[in-house]
Amino acid sequence: MKDILAKLDRGMKLRGFSEHTMEQYSRNIAIYLEHIKKPVEETDEQDIIAYLEYLKSVKKLASTTVNQYLAAIWFLYEVVCGRQLNRKQVPYMKRPRDLPVILSRTEVAELLDAAANTKHKAMLTLAYSSGLRASEIAKLRIQDIESESMRIFVYKGKGDKDRYTILSKTCLDLLRRYWQKYRPDHPEGYLFLGVRSLDHITTAAIEGAFNKALATAGIVKDCSPHTLRHCFATHLLENGTSLVDIKELLGHASLSTTTVYLHLANITDRVVSPLDVPYAGGGA
Repeated sequence: MKDILAKLDRGMKLRGFSEHTMEQYSRNIAIYLEHIKKPVEETDEQDIIAYLEYLKSVKKLASTTVNQYLAAIWFLYEVVCGRQLNRKQVPYMKRPRDLPVILSRTEVAELLDAAANTKHKAMLTLAYSSGLRASEIAKLRIQDIESESMRIFVYKGKGDKDRYTILSKTCLDLLRRYWQKYRPDHPEGYLFLGVRSLDHITTAAIEGAFNKALATAGIVKDCSPHTLRHCFATHLLENGTSLVDIKELLGHASLSTTTVYLHLANITDRVVSPLDVPYAGGGA
């Protein structure tokens, strides 16, 4: 197993996989290898199918999680082992199209006000005001905050892609207060440091700050720091920002990914029910 995991790690690094993806693939493959209890060379499509059925029926994992395991398994067979199995026999599971949970503007304000300290408030405000992922906030550098052009440079975001997003004036003022108070000092210029200031803050720490603020605000919705990114996009759309612009700010590869916010935006305040519109037509 050690040899296979080492080859897996090498193959992912050569392809520029993110740290999060590498950790997920390594963990999933280690669990898979432990489960099948025989050399990979002796397995085939039926072994994969049996394992996926086990994940779904016994472990009760969601379809999206099962698909994450399958993506890692395909990488193992096709890239690490150089085997071409029949993908048609082992399709990805159809995922339910559940809409993301979002917070109202009032709930967002209450959440940010409930942040435990200036550092927590600055991180969560960045997520909402600029649509940043937790991983992007964790690795944000001081030099990425471009106050003259009022934008933020996102260095190697998801998919290892660079992009720009907007910088809120209110958030900039908050970031300046944060810097004055904490004075983060790191060779790479990271804005938010971990407990010992040796490296940037972790996504787990950001999630912890979010959950603490959520509980303090008394918000009971099932959400995460990523919810603030959804709120950013949804509220921009409600303000009249085009889907194309939102796509670029979020760093989506396809506009179809961004269109989900059409279903989340509240358009009821500008649409009148036909029942409330007087009928001006004449009778026969």
